[in-house]
Amino acid sequence: MPYIEVLGQKIEVDEDGFIQDPSIWTPELAKELAKMEEVPEMTEDHWKVVNYIRDYYLKHGIAPMIRKLCKDTGFSLKQIYELFPTGPAKGACKIAGLPKPTGCV
Repeated sequence: MPYIEVLGQKIEVDEDGFIQDPSIWTPELAKELAKMEEVPEMTEDHWKVVNYIRDYYLKHGIAPMIRKLCKDTGFSLKQIYELFPTGPAKGACKIAGLPKPTGCV
């Protein structure tokens, strides 16, 4: 498996850059991952999406479907893409410290 160096830590990721151990996630790590996903600064709206995705994953073991994400956060799909230019699956889930989603978000 490949690794990335973030905040002085060597972190195992998959071939697409998704963290392999969600338990190592921290808000500080999220800020660094965000920069890699074309999100230079994490705003309150970014955190609302990231925290929702992360909480959902921790409760259900899977990323939420995009429809549920939009409904529960109040953001339209267009707004999600404005917040996360690389998309909800690649960008938001990666920043939230989730493994690569399969068929969701």
